[in-house]
Amino acid sequence: MTESTTPGVADHAAVATIPGRVVQFWAAGDAAGFAGLFTDEGTLILPGVFVQGRAAIEAFLAEAFAGAYKGTRVTGDPIGLRFFGGTVAMLQTDGGFLMGEEETVQDAYAVRASWLLVKQDGAWKLAAYQNSPKFAA
Repeated sequence: MTESTTPGVADHAAVATIPGRVVQFWAAGDAAGFAGLFTDEGTLILPGVFVQGRAAIEAFLAEAFAGAYKGTRVTGDPIGLRFFGGTVAMLQTDGGFLMGEEETVQDAYAVRASWLLVKQDGAWKLAAYQNSPKFAA
């Protein structure tokens, strides 16, 4: 099946669901679910972290959810979405890490993120995710 060169309403909706799915998988400590959003060779870049490949992302997150990220949540609100043809999209979000029962992201944990998505076999997958601090230290 040939992918469309023009994104449709369904493509916009599918891409827009990805941050919410990340929030759900993170809250559940579901490393496999989170990693499943990536392509086989997807890239995860966080401050001080570079992980390539779905299996490596899953392993990294499984360890992190049991350790440093245990009890944390994430949030993210779209601030930009662009499509490049019908099979590539760039999403930007404002968000961050929530510690414990916090409902508001503290400045020290606020991030801006870029999400590079590709459409493969009819599904939108993360080819690369990168975030960086929203505010200068």
